[in-house]
Amino acid sequence: MTTSLSVLDLATVASGSTPAHALRETTEMAVKAEQLGYKRLWVAEHHAMAAVASSAPAVLIAHLASATSRIRLGSGGVMLPNHSPLVIAEQFATLEALHPGRIDLGLGRARGHRPRHRARLAS
Repeated sequence: MTTSLSVLDLATVASGSTPAHALRETTEMAVKAEQLGYKRLWVAEHHAMAAVASSAPAVLIAHLASATSRIRLGSGGVMLPNHSPLVIAEQFATLEALHPGRIDLGLGRARGHRPRHRARLAS
């Protein structure tokens, strides 16, 4: 029996660092995880948090897929109250067409925003 290992990443922005640096580190980690034989890497969706750079999972997954060749990539998860379900379905179908057998879509239903952000999204 073999054990499959996976990674969940937040693209954490360290104190004194930048989102660009965090995203470069996530890319480097995806490449290394693939080299080490990890089965999958998922990125989490978080908004309005200075310490997290993974607010656009489909965009980040597309970037990670272009930097790797085998590891499965997915969202853990996309919060549907923040997005049009049709747009998410189309984005992930496109990713799957570009990278067959490598894309996972995890969904959630939490709003994940502070009240003032929710109010702006609703208007």
